[in-house]
Amino acid sequence: MIDRHWIWIAAACYLVGVVIGTIALVRHRKQPAATIYVIVAGGFVSQTVGLYLRGLAVGGCPLGNTFELFQFTAWSATALYLVVGLTFRLSLLGYFTSLLSVVLTTVSLAIPAWDATRRVNVFGGNVWIEFHAALALFSYGVFALLALTSIMFLLRNYSLKHKRLSGAFTFLPAIRDLDHISVRLLTVGVSLLSASLLVGAAHWIRALDTVDLPKLLVTVTIWIAYGAAFFLRRRGKLYGTKLSWVCIVLFGAALLSVYPVDSSRHGGDEAPASSFSQP
Repeated sequence: MIDRHWIWIAAACYLVGVVIGTIALVRHRKQPAATIYVIVAGGFVSQTVGLYLRGLAVGGCPLGNTFELFQFTAWSATALYLVVGLTFRLSLLGYFTSLLSVVLTTVSLAIPAWDATRRVNVFGGNVWIEFHAALALFSYGVFALLALTSIMFLLRNYSLKHKRLSGAFTFLPAIRDLDHISVRLLTVGVSLLSASLLVGAAHWIRALDTVDLPKLLVTVTIWIAYGAAFFLRRRGKLYGTKLSWVCIVLFGAALLSVYPVDSSRHGGDEAPASSFSQP
């Protein structure tokens, strides 16, 4: 299975980024941002190739099983980091992104049951439903990066409260910068998920029999939760450490929702993973 080989290479790149970043933290040195950025970019390219090959094999965007959903989430978060990290010069974000990506990628690779059956043509050739699903999963990638910046916010807040401004804490961005980035990511994530539901609704209104109710309920619940966090932040009623904890918990819930959402699907043809093997 050539596609998985490429994804294993991506996992190895992300792991190298984690190792380099951890060594820098242990030695209380600044993160080698450029080095980690290049390594993460290499992992992103490898993962892109793997998902592209998988897409060719299944006849569409590879979102047909739990393995593919986790891979697409990791890919989305990494893609966004490559833009955000370069724009805001967040050296530690590359380390945390590598850590998140290696966990999501490796865990999904290590559980054969998640990729035992691959759904072919899962969207039935409907480009709008495929676009809806891709947008929803990309928003999960945004929420993943939001969870990482929230962790960094909590660490910076802890360092300020306990006056620990040396060592690894030295390299954390200013708390105001982290807050601004988090608000922007929350805005983008909610906007993408809202757009995803609008695209899906435009199709479902014309074909109610195609609605997967359990999947829709889970997705709408995640959307309402993030939308509430966004609304409360804009009203100034949810901010700082409380907002950070909410974003972390919500992303955990979003990840946990992936498996039941996948299990609720009944569309598309199914084929054992071995049928996609290549010499």
